[in-house]
Amino acid sequence: METVQASASSPIADIFNTIYSGFHTLYSYIPGSSIVVRYIKNSYQNDPFRVVLELCLIFFALRYLLAKKYRIDSNYVKLTEKEVEDLVEEWQPESLVPELSEYDKAVLDKVPVIAGPPGPKHKLADGRTVLNLASFNFLGLMANEEIKTEAIDTLRKYGVGSCGPPGFYGTLDVHKQLEKDIANFLGTEEAIIYSQGFSTISSVIPAYSKRGDIIVCDSGVNFSIQKGVQISRSIVKYFNHNDMDDLERVLKSIQEEDLKTKRPLTRRFIVVEGLYMNYGDIAPLERLVELKNKYKYRLILDESLSIGVLGKRGAGITEHTGVPVEEIDFLVGSMCHALTSSGGFSAGTREIIDHQRLSGLAYTFSASLPAVLAVSAREGLSIIQKNPDLIGNLRANIAVFRTTLLNIPTITLGDAHEQSPVIHIRIHPSVIEKLNLSKDDQEKILQDIVDEAEKDGVLLTRSMYVHQQEVKLPQPSIRLCPSAAHTKKESEKAASTIKSVITKVMSKRK
Repeated sequence: METVQASASSPIADIFNTIYSGFHTLYSYIPGSSIVVRYIKNSYQNDPFRVVLELCLIFFALRYLLAKKYRIDSNYVKLTEKEVEDLVEEWQPESLVPELSEYDKAVLDKVPVIAGPPGPKHKLADGRTVLNLASFNFLGLMANEEIKTEAIDTLRKYGVGSCGPPGFYGTLDVHKQLEKDIANFLGTEEAIIYSQGFSTISSVIPAYSKRGDIIVCDSGVNFSIQKGVQISRSIVKYFNHNDMDDLERVLKSIQEEDLKTKRPLTRRFIVVEGLYMNYGDIAPLERLVELKNKYKYRLILDESLSIGVLGKRGAGITEHTGVPVEEIDFLVGSMCHALTSSGGFSAGTREIIDHQRLSGLAYTFSASLPAVLAVSAREGLSIIQKNPDLIGNLRANIAVFRTTLLNIPTITLGDAHEQSPVIHIRIHPSVIEKLNLSKDDQEKILQDIVDEAEKDGVLLTRSMYVHQQEVKLPQPSIRLCPSAAHTKKESEKAASTIKSVITKVMSKRK
């Protein structure tokens, strides 16, 4: 106490007291100064780190404001006009896209040009008509006259598009009715529609899964799901395609990591497709639901290809497997395939859908689906429910192609489900090994098959991928899509044509 008193009466203390009293007199004339001083004193007592941080921020703000706007290099060399012109002449802009190889250019030159509207059959620019087996026109509604009539009437009433979120410019009733129809068809509480099919799933995933959350994803999912998983910035674990034993291994390993690292509880999701676009097989939904309940995960199911195709009514894989739709936390799909419209949808509980209306980026920051496309999707959904024979016709045509192509020893259809409208034709592994074929060699052989089939009146396409960005690049394949719009005779003729073309092209490689 004596030391404090001595120090308090020292010359240094007198100087500080004088400075303090001077500052006190100065800021007392500034309005609100007492509030600032009181705030600083309280902050220092409660949280000194906060005071230091705020002082640092003030320092950097002042430094930024007082700094020169442009940095001037003392070694700056002034170029003459001739030197500037020479540099401009030498400069070559970098290409926006990679340069095509000679093979890619040759393939691009041979791409058939379609004249007229798309449909089950295409009329080419050279006048020939080919059977379309390259589009996801599963139920043949692409050229449906009822949909055309409704679309024309809607176009006259609402115009071309809506330049705002759903609800603006008189389209509120159209969008709301489509959402209600989808929810009723799938048996969910509510549904929400998006203006783009690709961005639907890639918007739904990051709306719920954030940084620090965990996503366990099938390694064979399509590209839009891969982008959604990437955008979420979550911790991502992949399991082998459709391998439920490997999925359980991954879930167990995460559980063990939690115990070892004492990781805090976060949101966790399993992401799969109902009908896989890259393989044509279906997810074992019963086992998935069992595992997600056992390990306390939420299930995100992409039904883009299975809607209108699987199940007695075409309600998707939930109806096909008999799993109650209430067991699926997030049911997402596209309206670009069986419904032959555009956009996508997400269906689930009211709480889940309401959250997307505020946090679904593709919903919040995109213009609404044009009314003409919303009405087309509604009409397509109505036709599916009124005409159950469409699904039967599709399955009959699928059976024709599978029966014919399964007997060809040089190719394989993989593990595609017998009701899958997406059939991937791949070169048989034994042929690849025997001829030592690289992926480029396989692509060339498959392209030769596509070209020969097109000459014989059947339009096919190779599966295209973004090679540098795929999580697991599938084996090269030809994607064949039967349609309910084709007659049985047309399907049989097309299957025989494809078989003879494959035999012809592969015989040259022996």
